[in-house]
Amino acid sequence: MEASATVAVAFRLNGSDVRDVVASERTAYEYLRNDRALTSIHNACDGIGMCGACTILVDGRAACACLLLAAELDGATVETAEGLATEALLHPLQQAFVDHGALQCGYCTPAMLLAAKALLAEQPHPTRAEITHALTGNLCRCTGYAKIVDAIASVAEGP
Repeated sequence: MEASATVAVAFRLNGSDVRDVVASERTAYEYLRNDRALTSIHNACDGIGMCGACTILVDGRAACACLLLAAELDGATVETAEGLATEALLHPLQQAFVDHGALQCGYCTPAMLLAAKALLAEQPHPTRAEITHALTGNLCRCTGYAKIVDAIASVAEGP
């Protein structure tokens, strides 16, 4: 059996610099979840990009980690849900999800938070329709989305 090729990567992950060597065929999902222990990243679609549970931010844009190779993270700024809160304070989106009861089982929550963060960075005051559209790639089987949209809208409206 032939050994797989490896690639050196250097990128910023949740505010810290990372330098590593990854197998060229390893997905960003496999690398971040298994090698970096970032367990907020889930996979419910067997790596075909249909569930959104593996959403991460790459240079501020939402991306499915199961569809990216780990090597493609080279030079990027990557954020996962683990990077949202500080030790003392939840991110405003996290607090809004709590306040609005927008989490039930929690499986989709990290990806929803990141999709919402990407949306609000691009469009700080989206309409409810724009919020709903931004979440179309993220499946939730528990909440029906209404509370999630309410939570995101509350952050967009501000205090």
